[in-house]
Amino acid sequence: MLEYEFMRKAFLVGILLAAIIPCIGVTIVLKRLSMLGDALSHTSLAGVAGGLLLGINPVLGAVIITVFAGFGIDFIRKKFPKYSEISIAIIMSAGVGLAGVLSGFTSNSAGFTSFLFGSIVAITDFELYLVIALSIIVMLVFILLYKELMHIAFDENGARLSGVPVRAVNFVFTILTALTVSIASRTVGALIVSSIMVIPVACAMRFTKSYKLTVIISIILAIIFTIVGLSLSYYFGLKPGGTIVLLGVLTLILSMIVKR
Repeated sequence: MLEYEFMRKAFLVGILLAAIIPCIGVTIVLKRLSMLGDALSHTSLAGVAGGLLLGINPVLGAVIITVFAGFGIDFIRKKFPKYSEISIAIIMSAGVGLAGVLSGFTSNSAGFTSFLFGSIVAITDFELYLVIALSIIVMLVFILLYKELMHIAFDENGARLSGVPVRAVNFVFTILTALTVSIASRTVGALIVSSIMVIPVACAMRFTKSYKLTVIISIILAIIFTIVGLSLSYYFGLKPGGTIVLLGVLTLILSMIVKR
């Protein structure tokens, strides 16, 4: 299967995304915001519809809308500090509603539908370079802000008292999350990108007790899910994104059976 260029691109993009998505996912899970990826990925559909309507690259439209949605969630969370999950529901509802309205005006319904479940085997050179650039940026920022992100993930108030610039770190993290989700939505699908963000982390947490090990194991598992999922999807004619997610779910179920 690696004789085909589209499969080589798919494996490269899949492995790169599998390496960076858990880095974002660990922080999101520990901050009790597991549905954040779901909200942003659904909101990205509004950007896709807007891009198709205006005649610009749908990925660019998704990036712009998702970044605004990320800051919107952060803004609403501060207004409802005791009920932070409200912000996710509000933004996701607004994003889905806007996507539904805009999609009715787009003539390219096939292009819009491809974002629902992804099309990792049909990515363009532009999207490939975009994923490579994003992967480098996310990994560098994650390494540079490793301690700060860890403090914020466990205790945001404690991090602020310890001198961590919480507002600045949250600002950078929101942008990284929005960029990662919007670009991953194109390859693995807007409806399942949040699953890839959370499931490897959940699997890793079953067997690890430290933050560092959780990050490392979740990245390894995500890469394994991606490689096996793409291989199975090629030989059995399955959807790549759904296959990758189902492998992760199966692994999580087995981990809960094996380790009580």
